[in-house]
Amino acid sequence: MITAHDGFQHCTAERHPDGNTIAMDCLYTGKGEEFSPTNMVEAALGGCMLISMGTMAMRSNLDISGTQIEVRISMTDKPKMRFCAIDISVAMPKKLSEKDRKRLEAAAEHCPIKHSFAGDVPISVEYVYTD
Repeated sequence: MITAHDGFQHCTAERHPDGNTIAMDCLYTGKGEEFSPTNMVEAALGGCMLISMGTMAMRSNLDISGTQIEVRISMTDKPKMRFCAIDISVAMPKKLSEKDRKRLEAAAEHCPIKHSFAGDVPISVEYVYTD
């Protein structure tokens, strides 16, 4: 992955070897037209948890279509902004058995991005079952 500054608080990251790109800019000093770097962390964490759950679901022939994860990152104030808390809400289908729910929750908890915060930033996860 190579990320280049394109001017006016805008960056483009390019994945090699296929050349796929994703754009980012600063919510506060840029145009706010793209995801911010913090949005990318939120998306990466939610995506990692969903992919971890999806792997377990495929092996167990479970349909978790429609499962959604909302990630909210809180930041400290200036001058040294940093993540200070992460709140996650996982909405999954109610039709899942208690056993399958526990297995899917365990899979989500094993997401390597979630573990990369290493306890430095408190992370709370709520699982909600809806239909």
